[in-house]
Amino acid sequence: MVNFLMAHSGLLVCGLFLLAGIFGAEGYGIVGDELTQREVARGNLNYIAGLVDRIDLFVPTNRFYGISFELPLLLAERVLGVEDYYNVRWLRSTLIHLFFLVSGFFCYLLAYRLFNNRLIALFALLLFLLHPRIYAHSFFNSKDLPFLSMFVIALYLTERAFRKDTAGAFLLLGIAVGIATNLRIMGLALFLAVVGMRVLDVGLVRDWVERKRLLTTGGLFVAAAGLVWYGLSPNAWGNPLPHLAGALSLTTDHPTIVPTLFQGELIPSPKLPPHYGLTRFLISTSLPVLLLGMVGIAVVAARGLARPRAVLVNGQLRFWLLLAGCFGLPLLGAALVGSNLYNGWRQLYFIYAPFVLLAVGGMFWMGGVLSGLWWRRAGVYGFLGLGLGLTLLQMAQLRPWEHIYFNFLVDRTTPNQLRSQYEMDYWRVTFQEGMASLLARHPGELLTVIAELGSFSLHSGERRSVLVNSPVHDPDYALTTMDRWFELSHRPDLAFNSQYSPVYNSSILSLRALDGSRMDAVAAAGYEEIYREAIAGEPIIRGEYAVYLTGRRLTFVKEDCQPGERSGQFGVKVYPAAKTPRTRRILGLISYDYLYNAGVRLEDKCLAALLLPDRPVSHVMAGQYAGDYKNLVWEEPHSFIRPGLRELVVELGASRPGATMGEGFELYRQDGRLIYYREGCATKDATARVFLHITPDDVEDLSLERRELGFEIRDFDFAWGGVHFDGQCLAAVPLPDYPIARLRTWREGYWEFRGLPPVSPVFLRERAAALVRVEPDFRGQFDLFWRDGELTYRRENCAAADTAAGFFLHIRPVNGAD
Repeated sequence: MVNFLMAHSGLLVCGLFLLAGIFGAEGYGIVGDELTQREVARGNLNYIAGLVDRIDLFVPTNRFYGISFELPLLLAERVLGVEDYYNVRWLRSTLIHLFFLVSGFFCYLLAYRLFNNRLIALFALLLFLLHPRIYAHSFFNSKDLPFLSMFVIALYLTERAFRKDTAGAFLLLGIAVGIATNLRIMGLALFLAVVGMRVLDVGLVRDWVERKRLLTTGGLFVAAAGLVWYGLSPNAWGNPLPHLAGALSLTTDHPTIVPTLFQGELIPSPKLPPHYGLTRFLISTSLPVLLLGMVGIAVVAARGLARPRAVLVNGQLRFWLLLAGCFGLPLLGAALVGSNLYNGWRQLYFIYAPFVLLAVGGMFWMGGVLSGLWWRRAGVYGFLGLGLGLTLLQMAQLRPWEHIYFNFLVDRTTPNQLRSQYEMDYWRVTFQEGMASLLARHPGELLTVIAELGSFSLHSGERRSVLVNSPVHDPDYALTTMDRWFELSHRPDLAFNSQYSPVYNSSILSLRALDGSRMDAVAAAGYEEIYREAIAGEPIIRGEYAVYLTGRRLTFVKEDCQPGERSGQFGVKVYPAAKTPRTRRILGLISYDYLYNAGVRLEDKCLAALLLPDRPVSHVMAGQYAGDYKNLVWEEPHSFIRPGLRELVVELGASRPGATMGEGFELYRQDGRLIYYREGCATKDATARVFLHITPDDVEDLSLERRELGFEIRDFDFAWGGVHFDGQCLAAVPLPDYPIARLRTWREGYWEFRGLPPVSPVFLRERAAALVRVEPDFRGQFDLFWRDGELTYRRENCAAADTAAGFFLHIRPVNGAD
């Protein structure tokens, strides 16, 4: 019986975890990225089915997400007829976790193959499954966990392929690596490693027949991996190399900027220190696993250095070096190239599988060294077993919030101590528990709650008791993340905000207590004092709210505040002095908030306060927004420099514009800057993308990377780099101090102008009429005409999406010297 249990221990453990997962999946909440991932799958499915003729309308970063896991999840929903999102979420959680358990069994098989010891293989399986953060993510993370799971399977198939060395084994490995690369472009690293090892094998063989066999199996691997990746990447169909290059560039320069709490500082993710990924790995992995993993790495390094030639011919040692590289090189690469990591080390979760194998390798080798001393060997196994038991106990205490686990390297005396040092529930998983506690606190009441994705955390029956994000009712409660708690705790002027019932990482903010009619006397007096201090002076901005500046505090006051207005979004754009648009963005150009977070109702008044940053600023734009900062309800400026914005507009009105850009923007050159101005400005104007290319008299004035282009690029988003007030739009872009030969500027979506001076509409109409009478040189979505040294694009029945499209034009000269 004992032999039977040991022989099938891997399956038995995975089965027990599966039962626990099926009944426990409901406890894990929805995450923000889940809706995005489903939309990616839906868009790709519609494209494959021929329902749409293009899928490049995704947000650029979403174009590179593979569908090899998301598409089966979406198809499972439709085949099973699951529609209510509460049930959809349970189905997705169960399938993600099931795939994770399957990969755990492959980890068990790989460990057994490496050590030929079922007890060691069982330890590897338990270490793999019992990482608290990864275990929790296996229920709700459909981006990083499927890649981790597929990476483990691909590692097992790599060892198998080089051991068996058959065409079938390499074909299967190619399929696995192709799927892994589709899930995350980091799978390309494993592809290159396999190709490198196969090339090394070919180089070591002298027999031509054997060399030909090795080349054939390697070719099968490359073909299978490439075809599978291409077939599962609809966005790459027709242009695989640019798509691959774009996905690779995203790993080093991801455009997402996330304010990240790290060691007590709130830092924009691109500015996080190089050791961020390694530090987060070290403080969230069990200490026994860390120690044994370091032993394993040391042993592999020592063996490689002691027998460098053996690395070339010894397949097992080479595989161990591959595991060490799969763990260490991604961490090193992320630090060296400055990858934009955020939300912990979740983008690097795949390195945990090779680290587990290195850890059990460390245990195995230590046991071998101490083989003559059974009690010492038992001590090594007992040390790991004790660590596993302690980790399991901590997971039971945290469940279902294992994803906020920290080991003993971090001071965890109180939850608030952790909350002030590190981000934890960045995906708002705990909001489900928060919603449940509110329902239990107010049985039978109709509640109005502000919470991102809050409605998806409720059963259909529970939704009738809660209004989530209602635009017409003042909220009773808000569910906020740790980042919000951190910001509020560092705002002395908002010290009267009361927080109730911390859900470990998230907080339930009682907004009933922030209504003056229910507020305690001390809090009410504090807000009255803020109000009196503000109205003692003149408002710097008069809009829907009057905005007062007292020291560094901006106070928003509305005297006649209607129900529902406290759920509106408002805030300021802060323009630091003498910073480029991108630097401004990284430093937090836009700081916007909700009135329920930073404000109260005092009788018939609404009052809110925000702090300006302590760095020098040129001007601020205060306003109210609908949905996000790009959808303006109203926005007004205040300048801290002279001349002020209104004065500048008056000055511009007395001068003649240098040109008129498409859709009514006037252009002025003044005091070393190019000014864009428009009267009668709409929201689309205030949020447009503007392109500005500057050609110097002397190309040597350009930086090295721009000399090949021949011009400098100073493109900007009007939402970031412009202002919108009194129905007017204005943006001022500093020009370089070198002599300028030409300025070319245009606005995204409007192609009827080209720089200074503009192309007249009459000329365009004449050109279109002339082209009607001739055959195009190329027919497609756009007809192309090559006439008089110009390439003209033309399309009839042109839609708005066509005018906003991007065009790529690559020109190859007859003479390469040109």
